Amino acid sequence: MVGTTEYLPDTAAPGSAAAGESADFASLMMRAYELGEMIKQSALTAEYVYCKERVNRDAAVHELARDFAKAKERFAECERFGRFHPDYNEALDRVYELEARMEAIEPVKQFKQAEQAVDLLLHEVSLMIARAVSDTIKVPDNNPNPKGCGSGGSCSCGGGGCG
Repeated sequence: MVGTTEYLPDTAAPGSAAAGESADFASLMMRAYELGEMIKQSALTAEYVYCKERVNRDAAVHELARDFAKAKERFAECERFGRFHPDYNEALDRVYELEARMEAIEPVKQFKQAEQAVDLLLHEVSLMIARAVSDTIKVPDNNPNPKGCGSGGSCSCGGGGCG
């Protein structure tokens, strides 16, 4: 019998990669790494890093961050008893007040904008990759109120639903 192994079924364990698949996986991972490096070298990421460093060096931010952490601890203590704790609303208001003051500091505003820009870029890249594979693949994002396909819930798109 000549070449009988050519006709044997693949005996690789489920989930294991054959040599060709392994090379494809390695190639994909290498390209993903290269894409990550390109994103790290982008102007958006440079702006994000710059803004983050400015926030980290800002004394007013550090002072408010300490106050904010204390206010959150106090609110957590009140929250154990819920709205019935006598200081619940006061503690919650203090957290919101300090959060608003923090977000009013210019370096923090710029950092949050830069962070959103990088997050959007990463989401768009993920979406592009996913859509190249399939229109029904769900792509996570940081949107607290997702809408439409890819959000993990039902949607009203014309394709008969998601999933």
